[in-house]
Amino acid sequence: MYDLTLGQICDIVGGELIGDPAIRVSGISIDSRTSSPGDLFAAIVGERVDGHDYAAQAFSNGASALLTSKQVDGPHVMVPASSDALDPVIYAIAKLSSHVRSLMRGVEVIGITGSSGKTSTKDMIGQVLSHAATTHAPAGSQNNELGLPLTLLSAPRDVKYLVAEMGMRGLGHITYLCELAKPTIGVITNVGRAHIGEVGSIEGIAKAKSELVRAIQSSGVVVLNADDERVIAMRALTEATVFTYGFSDTADVRAENLHLSPYGSYNFDLVYRGERISASIPMLGEHNVLNALAAAAVGIAVGMEVTDIARALTTLKLMSKWRMEVHQIPGNVTIINDAYNANPESMTAALETLTAIPATGKTFSILGKMHELGNDSDAIHAQIAKLASELGVTEVVAVGEPAKAYGLPALATNSESAATSESRVQKTVWLPDFDSACDYIVNEVSSGDILLFKASRAEQFEVLADRIEVVLRAKWGQQ
Repeated sequence: MYDLTLGQICDIVGGELIGDPAIRVSGISIDSRTSSPGDLFAAIVGERVDGHDYAAQAFSNGASALLTSKQVDGPHVMVPASSDALDPVIYAIAKLSSHVRSLMRGVEVIGITGSSGKTSTKDMIGQVLSHAATTHAPAGSQNNELGLPLTLLSAPRDVKYLVAEMGMRGLGHITYLCELAKPTIGVITNVGRAHIGEVGSIEGIAKAKSELVRAIQSSGVVVLNADDERVIAMRALTEATVFTYGFSDTADVRAENLHLSPYGSYNFDLVYRGERISASIPMLGEHNVLNALAAAAVGIAVGMEVTDIARALTTLKLMSKWRMEVHQIPGNVTIINDAYNANPESMTAALETLTAIPATGKTFSILGKMHELGNDSDAIHAQIAKLASELGVTEVVAVGEPAKAYGLPALATNSESAATSESRVQKTVWLPDFDSACDYIVNEVSSGDILLFKASRAEQFEVLADRIEVVLRAKWGQQ
C-alpha cells in the first residue's frame, strides 16, 4: 500500500479524525490477529463479529491506527453511518482503494470474471506474469465489494501487473468494481448458471459479466473464451484489442494435441499465430488447460514470448485452497478436494476430470448441494446425477438434506440403484450428514480408489474431505 498519513486518509474517506494527523500507515488489515506494524486496521462489523471489539489487539500487534464506524480508544478515522446495508467501513475502504489506484502509474490491471474458474485463472495469470515483472495476485477469492479493494490496497509500490478477480450477484456489481480498479485488461472465462437464482436468466448473467468488457477502454485488451458462444459474442461490445483463447480452431491462443498423463496432468501444444510450443500444466482437469490458455493469452497481450509463457505454465502451482487439491494417502487412495464452491459448469468439469484419471479402483463423487440455481435447482441437480452415471462414476454419494435434489429420480433416500457401465457397478446413495457419510465412505473405500469432494461454499465440504482423510490415514497406519 502507498504510505498515507491519517490526515490524508480522513480527507479521502470523509471521516472524523481522532488522533495525530501525521501518523503514517503503510498497509491495511481486517483481522486484528494478523495486524502488523504500520497497518491501518479496518474495524468491520460483520454478522458474527464486530471489529471494534478487537481494537486493542490490533494496536498491540502494531497497527498504527484504525478505520472505524464507532469511537474507540487510540488514533482512528471514524466514518459516518450509512443507510445502506453495507458496513460504512467497507465503503471507506473502497474510497481508499480508488485513491490508491489513481496513484498507480504504468500498472496493468487485469480484471477477471466468469461463472466459474475465476480464481484458478487469476492464480495462473498471476504466476505467468510474475515471470515478466512484479505481479500482485492475492490467493483466494477476493472478488467482492471488500475483496477487490483489499487487492488494490495490498499491492506493492513497484507492482507492474495487478490481477483482480471480480464476482457479481446482480447487474451493476461488476461495473462498480471496475470503477474502483480501472482495469486495462479484461478476461471473461465463461457464462454459466451460477447465480441464476439471483439474476433470473442466463442472458442476464451474460449481461452482468459483459460489464467488464464494456469497462475496458479502446486502448486496452479484452480476452475472451472462444469456446463459449455467449462470451465470444461480447466481442461486439468493445473497441479494445481482442484476444481469444480455447480449444476451438478459431481461437487466437489455443491448445492442440492434448495428452492426459497417468497422474491426471496435461501435456499439449500451445499454438499462437502459427507458432507451436510444447507445454504442460502440473494439475488436474481439462478445464485447467482452458484456464491456462487464458493466462497464456494475457501473457501474450502484455508482450511475453510464447516460449517463456510455455515455460511458466510448467511451474504452475495451486495457490488457493480446495480447488482440485490432490492428496495421495496410504493404501493408494487419492482424494481430490474441489470443495471450495460448485455450480453446474464446475461440477461437470470436476466429474469429467474424475473419470478421466486412470484408476485401478472405484471412483467416488461425494457431492453436496449447489446453491443459487433458482427454480431449476432440482432439475439441474438431477442432470448432474445423470451425467455422473453416464461418465461411469462408480458411486455417487450425496450428503446432507439439501443434496436429496440429486435423487430426482435416480436417487432415493437410503437406497441404492445399480447399473452396469464398463463392467463396473454404479451406485447412488444419499446420506443425511457428515457423520454417516464418513462412516459409509471409510467402510467402502479400498486400495486404488479416487474420491472427489464438491459442493457449494456454504456446505463446507472441505471439512468432510479433511475428516475422511484423517480417518483413512489412521486406518492405513499413517497419522
